[in-house]
Amino acid sequence: MRSSGRRRLGLTRYFVLVSAVSMATLGFVLIAVTSDALREQSTRTAAAAARDMMVEVVRPLEVRDLRAGTLDATDRANVDAAVERFADRTVEVRLWTTSGSLAYSTADSPEPTVPDRALFDQAVADGRSRTRATTDEHTEPDGSTTDRPALDVYVPVHARDIESSARSGTDPVVAVAQIRLDDTATDAGVAGAVRKVTAAVVLGLLTLWVVLLRTVHATSRRLRAVARENARLAHLDSLTGLPNRRMLADRTRHAIERARRDGTRVGLVLLDIDRFKDINDTLGHDRGDQLLEQVAERLRAALRDDDLVARLGGDEFAILLPAVASVDSAQRRAEQVRTLFAPPFELGELVLHVEPSIGVACLPDHADDASALMRTADVAMYRAKHSRTGVAVYSTQTDESSAVRLQLLGELHQALRESRQDELQMYYQPKVDLSTGRTVGFESLMRWHHPERGILTPDQFVPLAEQSGVIRELTRHALASCVAQLAAWRDVGWYVPIAVNLSAHDVTSETIVDEIAALLSRFDVPARLLEVEITETALVFEPARIVPVLTRLGRLGVQVAIDDFGIGSTSISQLRNLPVDILKIDRLFVRDLTEPGREAPEVIVQAMVELAHSFGLTVVAEGVEDERTAVLLAQLGADQAQGYFYARPLPADRLEPPHAAGSARPAGLTGPFRS
Repeated sequence: MRSSGRRRLGLTRYFVLVSAVSMATLGFVLIAVTSDALREQSTRTAAAAARDMMVEVVRPLEVRDLRAGTLDATDRANVDAAVERFADRTVEVRLWTTSGSLAYSTADSPEPTVPDRALFDQAVADGRSRTRATTDEHTEPDGSTTDRPALDVYVPVHARDIESSARSGTDPVVAVAQIRLDDTATDAGVAGAVRKVTAAVVLGLLTLWVVLLRTVHATSRRLRAVARENARLAHLDSLTGLPNRRMLADRTRHAIERARRDGTRVGLVLLDIDRFKDINDTLGHDRGDQLLEQVAERLRAALRDDDLVARLGGDEFAILLPAVASVDSAQRRAEQVRTLFAPPFELGELVLHVEPSIGVACLPDHADDASALMRTADVAMYRAKHSRTGVAVYSTQTDESSAVRLQLLGELHQALRESRQDELQMYYQPKVDLSTGRTVGFESLMRWHHPERGILTPDQFVPLAEQSGVIRELTRHALASCVAQLAAWRDVGWYVPIAVNLSAHDVTSETIVDEIAALLSRFDVPARLLEVEITETALVFEPARIVPVLTRLGRLGVQVAIDDFGIGSTSISQLRNLPVDILKIDRLFVRDLTEPGREAPEVIVQAMVELAHSFGLTVVAEGVEDERTAVLLAQLGADQAQGYFYARPLPADRLEPPHAAGSARPAGLTGPFRS
């Protein structure tokens, strides 16, 4: 426990500790080096002065006398006179023979032996001066004695130093002069210089340390501020400022711990915005972000202080309800949240109505931990979206349904294997010319003959394929099947085009054009017999990538149709510039044509027809289910129609093509037929 209570040193404290030790060490080293350098310099100066003195002292002597150590009275008087000139610094002068015998001394009672034999021998051996620091007993004027610093300099005397030997051809060491100098002034000077250097070093390092300390302290404060801000931002959504998924998970764990301790419930509400992707694709991501910010503001303002609203990403939000009384109470709170979306959202000049899908789950009713609570709320939210109820509370039936969807996706992967592709069959619904009643084409629709679930329609598995990326494999299978069917019909003389639906994912890659071209070439099918249909919503998905693909398809000879026209937001200028040939009016507008007392649908359809014709497009009406609607569409100028009034989608082997082998014109069923 003691180790857990220890606090790590902060950056500033760590710097103070480390820098103080480092600065002190650096200062000590600088002062020591400087002191040594000054002392060494003073020693060299003293040695040079001693040598100059030696030259003056031995100049009047003879080499043989000095070598032998036999100086007469005259020689001593001459040496005394020379030494006198240096009396201000000289403490004592001695002349030694190379063997160590004393030849001369200024002292009254000189020591008969060399004080430092090792230095003496070195000076004789290499002919260079040697110096050592020592002390000298000095008598003051009052009779007291003190020790004063001194330098003993052993100066080798060469033959050349004596003028009378100038003619000698050799230059040996003939004696050693021991000159003891008073080092008091020099020592004081060095000490003073060291003190000044010490003061300068201490002041400089202290100033530098203070500057660095202030810098480190300021940097440390900034780093702590940045760290706090990063920690805060790490738990907040950058767009809305709401808590993010990480903070929600942390608060959920704490709420669950408290609920278990107090015996209460924890509720979790998940919501997302219906058709938000269409809003982003149609209006742009900037408007989508504005909508998310406004949704966040409404949620934040309407909740209690104890509640937590978070953005999980995209258009998905979560509301944590700690200590909620019951599941019904959590559901009522979710209904209240839904009412927040009743007023329209203003995005610049645009007024937009949006609706949420909301899922509710509670602990311990629907989950045992935070992860399970999030999962069950997510299942409930998707249940609300698919059932269009707005708000849904988690139930085991809903969860089982979700498990079925996951299982179905796995089975779809299996069905796409070559050994099981016969489960995925193409059905064909005729498109009829409204003026002649002749079949002029077919739309292909996939059916999955599931071995256990029976026949599944596209709305039961295509959304799964689009969400998981399997849609591309489904598209390849559909294209290959349809082109093969066109080749089979061609062989019996039936030249009727087939339309294949492509998703937005399919037409964002130009490889789809190469795949279609390869199929047409492989089966030797004319490109004019193949049509591709894309929804109006897909057109605004990524127009910069989709339009070039459609252009290449047009150049190849494949006709392009806009499916479900009217429910998207394609502008007139976009429609004029799109490389399309056919416009298919969505069944919602066709269905409303025959409702009594409503003229608006008729006006809208007629406007669509006239607009399409002005751009040279063929108009096809979808979802025709009765003769009255077919007649009215013909009167409004529509070119073709399809729907249950003419036929339900059928497999190719149940269609009955006319026997028109060799006919160059498209042939087909004459008149309505039913299955």
